[in-house]
Amino acid sequence: MVAIAHATGAITGGDAGDDPTDEYEYRPLRIDSSTSRAAAAVMLSVRAEFTGWELARVLRFPDGTRRVTLRRKRSAGPVPALSL
Repeated sequence: MVAIAHATGAITGGDAGDDPTDEYEYRPLRIDSSTSRAAAAVMLSVRAEFTGWELARVLRFPDGTRRVTLRRKRSAGPVPALSL
């Protein structure tokens, strides 16, 4: 079973806050330590394929959890949401 948590809303402009001139939008995720590396890779690949997100950063903590930051280019039109 894949356990994942995500923050509500996208982080825009990276860590600096809202910057409407930034060409990317960001989405933080937390992947539980019980999720294998292979399962996490598959889960992230599916999101990349169908919703346009790409991997921006991965931090792995001593307890085994991973903090993942996804990004995608901003679009003028509606784009599919990241669903869990």
